[in-house]
Amino acid sequence: MMLVEPPIQKDKGVTISVTEQQLENAKSEFERLLEESLSFKFEQGDIVPGSVVRIERDGVLVDVGGKSEGFVPLKEVSNMPVDHIEDVCKVGESLEFYILREENENGQLTLSLKRVAQARGWVQLENMKRNDDTIRAKISQVVKGGVVVDVYGLRGFVPASQLRVKGTTPEELIGMEIPMKILETDTKRNKLILSQRLAVQEEKAAQREKILSTLESGQVVTGEVVRIADFGAFIDLGGLDGLLPISKISWERVSHPSDVLKVGQMVTTKVLKVDQEKGHISLSLKQMQPDPWKEIEDKFNEGQVVNGTVRKIQSFGAFVQIYPGVDALLPTVEMSETPTTKPEEVVQVGQQVKAIIKKFSPKEHKISLSLKGMDVSDLLG
Repeated sequence: MMLVEPPIQKDKGVTISVTEQQLENAKSEFERLLEESLSFKFEQGDIVPGSVVRIERDGVLVDVGGKSEGFVPLKEVSNMPVDHIEDVCKVGESLEFYILREENENGQLTLSLKRVAQARGWVQLENMKRNDDTIRAKISQVVKGGVVVDVYGLRGFVPASQLRVKGTTPEELIGMEIPMKILETDTKRNKLILSQRLAVQEEKAAQREKILSTLESGQVVTGEVVRIADFGAFIDLGGLDGLLPISKISWERVSHPSDVLKVGQMVTTKVLKVDQEKGHISLSLKQMQPDPWKEIEDKFNEGQVVNGTVRKIQSFGAFVQIYPGVDALLPTVEMSETPTTKPEEVVQVGQQVKAIIKKFSPKEHKISLSLKGMDVSDLLG
């Protein structure tokens, strides 16, 4: 058997010989593999690698290897509006392409760039939905019943009921990226439903947890009055509302919180109590003001005659303000030498009176008055 080339001497006397038959076999195998690569059958739905050969007015010419070339129509370049194809791809750039249609009579494939992004986008969105992740989506259009958003090369829909646009309109949100939660994904129907409301709720919950973990009694906080009720006001502390009871608004008597506070007003309060389990926060505005009960410790004494204004009448007596923020109780039994069961027959709200201090306990916030022994002319009014 004739050798094509002399034996090749290797270390330690080992030789390798290549015969004509072996060379022919190798050549045939190479040609077979080459033919297989050139005659590879592309199928619709495949994603194949390719290189951008030329950018034309109506699309992109692509080399996908083998005997075939592909073409990306302009509408298949991107899911988003583009002014220039070069903004998406460039000549010589290697990318992946989705096969829309198999080879035509000219052996050309119809390809898509945007559907590769869409396919990847669906996979990513389904994974994020599974993990309950929050995504950011750009609002691109306002339509009947909600807004359209762009995310990961896909278009999604946010129903109006799932929008939270406090202080603005949906039209003003166009072009903005906002957090969203994924409600539904359906690749077959190309359906993507999102919710801003759920994302906002989750964000607020996280903020509440953060605020609760940092608040403690005695801490001074500033917030916005967001709601007023008969029993007090709710103060937004940055994602969590604290309650400012009516009794904690001022040292002076407050008939209704709206007499002192307005929605939107910023107030600085002191934290009285934090309930971590229930998420409740109790606030005080009057704790930020000088305590009038401390101021009067050296101003009044038992047996002293004081001037005051009747602020409120109850069945058991009347409350008389004798100092700003300090109300003393004038019991019904102390209103007259003659027994009476109707305080309003003796005094009226707004009436100016002179009374004697019978009991003085400023540390306990208790002062008791009496009109007994006072001249009728001392009831001014």
